Amino acid sequence: MIEEKQLILDIKTFHKRARILQTAWKESLSKDAGDEFQGAETILIIIGDLLEEYPYQKSTAIQTWLLGYEWKDTLILLTQDKIHFVAKEKMAEVLEQLNQGDKQVSVEIHKYTKDQSQHKELFESIITYITEGGKKRLGILPKDLKEGNFVQEWLEVYENFKDSIEEIDVSTGIASVLAIKDEEELKTIRVACKLSSLIMQHFIGVVTSIVDEEKKVTHEKLSEDIDNILTNEQNSFLKKGVQDVDLSRADFCYTPIIQSGGIYDFKSSAESDNRVLHDGTILCSFGVRYKSYCSNIGRTILFDPTKEQERNYEILLELQRRIVEHIKSGVKLRDVYMKAVNFVKNKKPDLVSHFVKSIGHGMGIEFRESAYSINSKNTREFKPGMVFNLLVGFQNLENPKAADEEGKIYSLWIIDTIRVSNDTAVLVTGGNRKLEYIAFSFQDGPESGPEAKKENKRPAQKVEPKRTATRKSTVLKSKFRSEDKDEDSEQKRKEHQAELAKQKQAEGLARFGDGVDHQTSHREAVFRKFESYKRDTALPKEVKELKIVVDQRNETVILPVFGLAVPFHISTLKNVNKTEEGEYTYLRINFLTPGQATGKKEDMPFDDPNANFVRAVTYRSTDENLSEIYRKMLELKKTAAKKEAERKEMSDLVEQDKLIELRGRRPTNRLSEVFVRPGLDGKRIPGELEIHENGLRYQSHRTNQKLDILFSNIQHLFFQPCDNELIVLLHMHLKNPVIHGKKKTKDIQFYREASDVQFDETGNRKRKYRYGDEDELGAEQEERRRRALLNKEFKAFAEKIAEASEGRVDVDVPFREIAFQGVPFRTNVLLQPTTDCLVHLTDPPFLVITIADVEIAHLERVQFGLKNFDLVFIFKDYSRAPVHINTIPMNQLENVKDWLDHVDLVFYEGPQNLNWAQIMRTIHKDPADFYRDGGWSFLNMHGEGDDSDVSSESASEYVLSESEYSESSSDDSSVQDEVSEPSESSEESDDSGESWDELEERARKADERKEGGSTKRRETSDDPRGKNKKIRR
Repeated sequence: MIEEKQLILDIKTFHKRARILQTAWKESLSKDAGDEFQGAETILIIIGDLLEEYPYQKSTAIQTWLLGYEWKDTLILLTQDKIHFVAKEKMAEVLEQLNQGDKQVSVEIHKYTKDQSQHKELFESIITYITEGGKKRLGILPKDLKEGNFVQEWLEVYENFKDSIEEIDVSTGIASVLAIKDEEELKTIRVACKLSSLIMQHFIGVVTSIVDEEKKVTHEKLSEDIDNILTNEQNSFLKKGVQDVDLSRADFCYTPIIQSGGIYDFKSSAESDNRVLHDGTILCSFGVRYKSYCSNIGRTILFDPTKEQERNYEILLELQRRIVEHIKSGVKLRDVYMKAVNFVKNKKPDLVSHFVKSIGHGMGIEFRESAYSINSKNTREFKPGMVFNLLVGFQNLENPKAADEEGKIYSLWIIDTIRVSNDTAVLVTGGNRKLEYIAFSFQDGPESGPEAKKENKRPAQKVEPKRTATRKSTVLKSKFRSEDKDEDSEQKRKEHQAELAKQKQAEGLARFGDGVDHQTSHREAVFRKFESYKRDTALPKEVKELKIVVDQRNETVILPVFGLAVPFHISTLKNVNKTEEGEYTYLRINFLTPGQATGKKEDMPFDDPNANFVRAVTYRSTDENLSEIYRKMLELKKTAAKKEAERKEMSDLVEQDKLIELRGRRPTNRLSEVFVRPGLDGKRIPGELEIHENGLRYQSHRTNQKLDILFSNIQHLFFQPCDNELIVLLHMHLKNPVIHGKKKTKDIQFYREASDVQFDETGNRKRKYRYGDEDELGAEQEERRRRALLNKEFKAFAEKIAEASEGRVDVDVPFREIAFQGVPFRTNVLLQPTTDCLVHLTDPPFLVITIADVEIAHLERVQFGLKNFDLVFIFKDYSRAPVHINTIPMNQLENVKDWLDHVDLVFYEGPQNLNWAQIMRTIHKDPADFYRDGGWSFLNMHGEGDDSDVSSESASEYVLSESEYSESSSDDSSVQDEVSEPSESSEESDDSGESWDELEERARKADERKEGGSTKRRETSDDPRGKNKKIRR
């Protein structure tokens, strides 16, 4: 404990927090009975001896929150207008600081001297403050354990007055005040979380080394090593990871918990036993406490996991992501828990019985704020500034494929510290969460035996670059079909796809079971009311002449109807036609009405579709001015259509928060001399990209144009190195579009050119550097060195962005080794898978397809004889148009299938292109009926071979007719002419005409009759090309 004379109190923070406490307390008194403070008129907090075995008590928590420190033998009495402190003389002198400066709360200090004769009188004066004015209801913290002479003396005096005082438990009220953290508290918690994350990263490396080297280490020993890591000399990685942090003020919230070998306990009070670490499923959790504020982190480490274990962990990871997205201000705690249970039930009902009963609790100075436990009964709401320990897990699952008895039972958990905000919650602890970071395999090589096990093991330490880590999600073991492919790999893929399809069907039934989409929210078209004029006097003067008037200003056409001027807003007009017959000119005005087949406007809403509507009005006149009116109406209609298109284009824009700049100093994390795409207005000029408190700012110093991007709006952050490319880039795919350069965009890219060779092909401008033939080797080496420096600089900056975002953003890197060519727009480009997406980032237009948003994939034009095939992605949001990638080389088919299977994406294949616009309209009309009829299984009919009837009745509404069928690539037109029509079945072919063998025989006989020669007949019968000649397929 720090000596009293060394203490300097933060007076400003004390008064601010004391005011918050008093305000919350007074507001609760004005509410109905049963509030969080239960009508307490005074609040008493007493601290005796500090008990190391009970570090978390509300009394010491409120003392630390107000004063920044905790010390023994202190009494705090809160009245509605003053705070009384009783403390020993030295401590009382420190507390006198609270009476200095600007006082928001009145404070009175009472000295507890060494003269015991004065103690009774001192405590009786405190009781007088409790009972004055007829007060009786005293708020206390009954669950706190109080020991020591100071407490005993108080109780002896208090006992005489106890009958006249009604004690009230105000623990919940104190917890509600402590639950909402201010910025200084959140900053301290972020440091604690950073330390926890670094230690967990270090621990995973230690565990993999132990398993790799087959050492025998007990859980207890590992726990002890972690517990000592804050104080021993081998914690240099902590000092590098978190600078300007006093590690002497950091300790662990509880003794680290290490569990493996089939025995798992999810309670924070669990202890690490003395059993040897088992190389199967290992659970580890601990939390660093910094300046009295707690954090917590827990990870599962898997060695040689089965497919079932991997899928269960992926479900757990997705569950955590869904929970974090759902937690926001105003949401009830129990609603989040029930959402989690329903998600598990829909994904895999068997896991519900193994799911935890509570998915976390509030956390701060106390490790566990039980009043804010996230379970099925808690009706309290999340509020901005709250911090929670989020725990999702499955306990005691069975693994029938385990190699030993200890591995037959396993558990999975993911524990993180989160912060609540107005938007989605933020993960404060980071790293080492995805499957590729915590799953390690020693049996993924083609060989077997102990030698092969040593050769094919994964790296024991976490590999820094994501590209080099052995990935479970997207990176394939083989680039080519002929390379290291097992005989039964195709069968395994089919079985996995069948399982995924079954799961997708179950998800669809759960999603649309009652005809309502429970996952995707759609904005329905809303009837728009137009008011051209508020009163009659606002009409143009020309209407008095009862002529047709086109009012450009109010976007209205005023028509004379039965002697009255009737205004029609231009949006009500469908079209205008003008015809001339003799001396008369006819002007026909058609209006929008319900039931019209008007193409894009057929779904236009009406206030009352059953009302009577005027469908058309026709005027006849000999006045030549009618042609001018016709021209003005067309011009007005065109202008209105343009405005409406712009309005719809901007309708999905979301108002962004403002960028919080770093105050008092220029950002140290900057990336200079980078260009932005789409470019800023004006000339192409480089600028600087800076990291600020809640986002990024790109600024061109020559033009003073700025572009702000918030961390909360970044969905994906990609770093693409300049290997085999002309540029190195950072690409940000946004959640909501932003206005950039007067246009709406969801993709912002920052890049720098990798080559120093700049010349004009006309010869007017020479190279920046001149090299002779003898210097070409040196130039190549310089080029490689410069590219390596560029990659290092951009990658380091991307990691700084991820770190500054507090877990909101992860850096993703494209995997060029499994890329494939395709045409997503108009040009053939290289498409590269990443951990979560399929991307093309090198040239605009950019392509970013998030795998989590995709429902299924469909491979089209998969036929023997074709050089290319197409790939279609159908999204979970059925209102979103499918994405087509055309002209993928056929030699990449197996690679694409393997990649789709590895990312757990259901795919189907068929011999022809489908009319997806019509299919999606049919599905969107009644998705519940679609899934009851088998869902996406209708696509299997196109992949069953030549004998399948793709135009059968059961699939007719989803398939193009032959007349509508067209190839997506002109490159294959010559080949396609030679291919038999795949939509015709073999039975139909037999009925419609003779086979090729019969036609050959008929031709042979005709030749015999013509020439009449037996020699010719023998030659024909001996000709090996006779019966064996077949159509090219």
